[in-house]
Amino acid sequence: MRYIVSILGILIVLLLAWLASSNRKEVKVKPIIMMIVIQIILSVLLLNTEFGFIIIRGISTIFNKLLEYANEGVSFVFGGMANVGEAPFFLNVLLPIVFISVLIGILQYLKILPFLMKGIGLLLSKVNGMGKLESYNAVASLMVGQSEVFITVKKQLGLISKQRMYTLCASAMSTVSMSIVGAYMTMIDPKYVVTALVLNLFGGFIIASIINPYEVKPSEDILEIQNLEKQSFFEMLGEYILDGFKVAVIVGAMLIGFIALMAGINHVFQLLFGIPFQQLLGYLFAPFAFIMGIPLKEAVNAGGIMATKLVTNEFVAMLDLSGGKYHFSERTLGILSVFLVSFANFSSIGIITGAVKSLNEQQGNVVARFGLKLLYGATLVSILSGVIVSIIL
Repeated sequence: MRYIVSILGILIVLLLAWLASSNRKEVKVKPIIMMIVIQIILSVLLLNTEFGFIIIRGISTIFNKLLEYANEGVSFVFGGMANVGEAPFFLNVLLPIVFISVLIGILQYLKILPFLMKGIGLLLSKVNGMGKLESYNAVASLMVGQSEVFITVKKQLGLISKQRMYTLCASAMSTVSMSIVGAYMTMIDPKYVVTALVLNLFGGFIIASIINPYEVKPSEDILEIQNLEKQSFFEMLGEYILDGFKVAVIVGAMLIGFIALMAGINHVFQLLFGIPFQQLLGYLFAPFAFIMGIPLKEAVNAGGIMATKLVTNEFVAMLDLSGGKYHFSERTLGILSVFLVSFANFSSIGIITGAVKSLNEQQGNVVARFGLKLLYGATLVSILSGVIVSIIL
């Protein structure tokens, strides 16, 4: 029965994408089927094989070590602030982002990251039926983040069509930055974080190729990566340290605001209607939870967490999931965890629009106009990833 629900879930997600398509006749079926098969194979490999277990354990060990190193610096500056046995979220989860950001900067400076992004992007372009720029952008979004990725292709921003611009932005919203992957791993099982990263990469291509199909002419399929302004090694270190700290502070501020706002709205709805706002959203999202393979008895609570991610951000939803308030089955935890690992929320529309607008005002205005469609597509990517995982778990 669960396989029937999962297959039905895939078909519903594809149908929802097709209904929003800008050119239904141009949708290429073969690459879509191929990428769904690749998603299923990769899910089996990562979650159900010894080889996958070794990969996940290796990645998890690396990030655990990085977090240990990061905590050395955090403890030196803030060591006396935490009581014995307590683990403040800002110190233990958010501030290590500073160290991860520095490592990304070093890999950028040594030209290792650009080489990997370009190489993997070229390989992906052979599978997804899209251009080299779109494929590179998806990999780069995963490695350097949804804002920074547009800096690397800023020479081409003013030259590309709005159709290609949609795909670039959709990739940025469907993935997450490596700088905060370690933070996710402190809240949810690392194996689901890694699986989601891979699935969302292909899911972004699948949904974008349905919602926004187009043909890239060979003469237009040019990838021109912008080299950043030459800096000394220590200038680069300082920049990435400050950038990482800004991210940590911004995420912390958003968590304070969103969690407080959600608590207030829940209380008001409880007083006026006898039901918390989050539970009400849970009923609205329960059908989507069900097609992701979550049992009906858990669908409302799962839907509430899914809605929380959409209206706030993934950190708030992950904290909600890992807070011990709900008693989900292991399978439901896995499906929800994969769903949560993406930037598909309302605040990302503003972040991406602002990033593009700062580089090219005209293209920034184009992004602003399709902002809601962008969020719609990115949310379908997350649902599709959840459905794929439900086949395996």
